[in-house]
Amino acid sequence: MKAAIIEEYGSNEVVQLVEINVPEPKADELLVKVHAAGVNPIDWKIRSGAGQRLGMNLPIHLGGELVGMIEKVGVGVDGFDPGQVVFGMVHTGAFAEYAVAKAANMVHIPANLSHIEAASLPLAGSTAWQAIFDKAKLVAGQRLLITNSSGGVGSLAVQFAKAKGAHVTAMSSARNEEFVRALGADDFIDYTSQQFEQVARDIDVVFDTVGGETFQRVFKTLKKGGFMVTVVAFPDGEAERYGVNVERSFTIPSSHNLTAIKNLVEAGKVKPHIEKILPLAEIKTALALSEAGHARGKIVLRMD
Repeated sequence: MKAAIIEEYGSNEVVQLVEINVPEPKADELLVKVHAAGVNPIDWKIRSGAGQRLGMNLPIHLGGELVGMIEKVGVGVDGFDPGQVVFGMVHTGAFAEYAVAKAANMVHIPANLSHIEAASLPLAGSTAWQAIFDKAKLVAGQRLLITNSSGGVGSLAVQFAKAKGAHVTAMSSARNEEFVRALGADDFIDYTSQQFEQVARDIDVVFDTVGGETFQRVFKTLKKGGFMVTVVAFPDGEAERYGVNVERSFTIPSSHNLTAIKNLVEAGKVKPHIEKILPLAEIKTALALSEAGHARGKIVLRMD
C-alpha cells in the first residue's frame, strides 16, 4: 500500500510517498481501508520537528484522522463488522491506503455526510468540542469569542456553540465574513481593520486557536471571572493580572465526543466545510496549504 512518511524533520521535501506492507490489526483494533483523511496543522508541525518534542520515533507515518471501510476486526472488538464505514482519530498513519485504528476511537459515520465531509470532522471537531465544552464548560446564553472562526476548528466551534444556545462573536478577515455569518455567528470582527479588544467586551469564554500577540490581547475582552481556553498558546501568569481563568486544551481521541458531534450533524445543526480535496499523491501541496493558514474550513486527502 502507499503511505506518507518522514524519515527526518524539515520542510515538505522530507515527505515521502512509499510502498509498505498493509498492517495487521492487533487486539482491540480495526484495519480500515482509508477513503479520505483530514489535513491538520499538527501534521506539518510534526513534519517540522514537533514529532521529536512529542516523543515520536522516526520514521513517522503522517495523518491523524480518517474515514474508511473496515477490512478486518481485531480480537476482542465488539460493535464493528467488516464492510462498515467508520471515522475517527488515529495516533499516526491516516495518510495511507490502509490504517489500523483503536476500535474505541472509531464511530460509524453520520448518515447524511459523504466520506470526504466525514473525514474533516474527527480531529478538528474533537478539538473544538473538548475546548469549549469539556474545558471551558460553555453553556446556553454565554458569550463566546473565537479568535479564528473560519478555519477547520473555528468553523465547527461556531456551529457547536450556536447549537448549544451560546452567543458567538467570530473573528476573521473581511473576506470570510459572509461565510462565518452563514455558520451562525451573531457578531463578526475583522481583525485586519479593527482593534478587536476595543470591540468585544464582557465575553464569558474565549476560544483561542491563534496564539501569539492575539492570545496576549484577547484577555482584555473577557469579563472578570471569564474563561479562556487555548489550543496553541502556553499560558504563563497572564490570567491573574486580568482576573480571569485560562487553560491549555490538548485534544485526545474520544468516541463520546464524536458521537455527540455525529448527533448534531444528523440533526442538521452542524455541517463541515471543505476548502480543498486533493489526492494522496499531492500530500505536499495539502500540507503547504494548511501551513499557509488561509484555508476556509478543511483540506482533505482522498485515497483513490
